[in-house]
This record gives sequence, C-alpha cells and structure tokens, in this order.
Amino acid sequence: MQINIVPEKLRRLEIPGRIEMVNGCGGLPLVKVRTPRSAAEVYLLGAHVAGFQKNGEPPLLFMSAKSCFAPGKAIRGGVPICFPWFGNREGEPSHGFARIADWELVKTAAAPDGTVTLHFALPQLPGRATWQSLRTEFVVTVSETLTVELTATNDACGETFELENCLHTYFQIGDIGQISLTGLQGAAFDDFAAGANGARRPGSDAALKITQETNRVYPDNISTVEIHDASLKRTIRVEKFNSQSTVVWNPWTTQKLPDDFDPAEHAQMVCVESGNVKQNRLSLAPGTAAALKVVLSSAAI
Repeated sequence: MQINIVPEKLRRLEIPGRIEMVNGCGGLPLVKVRTPRSAAEVYLLGAHVAGFQKNGEPPLLFMSAKSCFAPGKAIRGGVPICFPWFGNREGEPSHGFARIADWELVKTAAAPDGTVTLHFALPQLPGRATWQSLRTEFVVTVSETLTVELTATNDACGETFELENCLHTYFQIGDIGQISLTGLQGAAFDDFAAGANGARRPGSDAALKITQETNRVYPDNISTVEIHDASLKRTIRVEKFNSQSTVVWNPWTTQKLPDDFDPAEHAQMVCVESGNVKQNRLSLAPGTAAALKVVLSSAAI
C-alpha cells in the first residue's frame, strides 16, 4: 500500500473541501481540486493539468493509459506546457524543458462560489542559465470551466528572448469518426503530417473531420475552435487569448510515437493546441511579458 507523504509546505496550501495534496501516479506530487461544479487534477511535474471533469459529464481531457509518471519524463495527455520552444531541438527535450520540470505551487485560493485557483512558478533550473532572467508562471482556475494561463516575463536588463509557447491540450472524445471541428473554416494551414514537411495548404469551407494522421499548424489564427462530438453528445469550446497559432493533431495509427501511447487510443482523442509557434514565435524584450490564456468549456448537444 502506497503511503501518502506530502511535504508540510504543500500541506499548508490545502483548503479543506477544495484542495488536497496527495501522491499521484508514480508517487508524484498531485494537487486534487474539487468545486461545486467540477473536479481537476494537476501534477507539480510540468504543472501538468491531468484531469478536468464537470459534474455529470465524461472527462474533458484525454490521458493515455500508458503514460509515464516519472521524474523528468513528459506526461502523455491532459495539458502539457510546451515552453520555451515547440517541437524538436537538437540535443534538447522535445517541446522545451518546462513540461518535464518540477514546478513550485506558490499560492492557492478558493472563492465564495467555490472557484479554485492554483498559482505555479517555474524555478531556476540547473543548466538553464540562458533562461534565468525569464520569470515563468502558470495559473489554473477551476470552476464550471477550466482556465489556464501561462505568463513569461523578461527580467533581463538588455537581452531579448525569442521563444515559443503552446498549451498542447488533449481532449477526450467518444469516437474520432464522429467528431467535427469548427472555427477554422477557410483558414490556410501548414501540413506536418507524414511526408508533408510543413507544406502550405489552402483552407476549406467545411468543418474539419479527422480521417487520417493529422498534424496542422494554423498560423496567424486567433479563432475559437469547437469540437462537436456526436458520440458523447457534447461540444467542447476552446477559447484563446494572445495566441496567434492553432495546432490540430491526431497521430492516427501511422505516426510513430514513444511507448507511452497505444495507437488504438487515437480513436478517443484529438489535440487542439493554442500558442505562438513557428512563424508566430514571440520576441520578448526586456521588461515585457507575454500571457497565453485558454478557456475550456463544454455543453450538451
């Protein structure tokens, strides 16, 4: 039987009936949240939102059944934080180091209506001196909706940071063959699916249906996206702020992935990611900040 040992400094941030600190999968520190309308789970590893569920609904977020839960390993599913770069970089962790770092939970709060807010900070990391002047914070707000906000502030005296940010959100769906995505009609995209190498494709006036490996980056796009799920009879709404890029991803059974994802799971997930990547990467001058915010909600259809 696993013994629940939580450091006292985390125990002090608990709020009875709202916030509980426990050992999650793999013994990793986990924040469990309960509101009158929903529940959520957030790991300190990666400040990773691993679960959100409204009362009476299926989970909003997909989690791979084979996900790793180990120090220094990315969690597969939920809301990974891709920062301060997106994609691969020679000799570096894929999608940046933020999603495999241990974040600090610095503040918690519960409003009279039951809404819970968690404030995380990315500490200074060994071997990351280049980024030590970049102050990075992540705020998770849990109510009937899930709101996540990633803020980076350049505290350097004279250095400008070139960076990318993305909230790589995995959504739980009933059947990939019974969903459609709206909000991106007519928008051109860069196609990174097998063999496409980022080729620019024209947009379509039709709602997007996923019928094969899909890896699209929609640049210069601020649109709200809705996922219409006929199987689960709900619509998921992805509303974003200060985001110029939208990514839609499903690996199907053709994209080679690590062992933390079973190809059969592609039928129960789709990623709609919000951020500023590739041509929309950010240039953060000294004394300035960039705040990426996403509000996730759902409604029955």
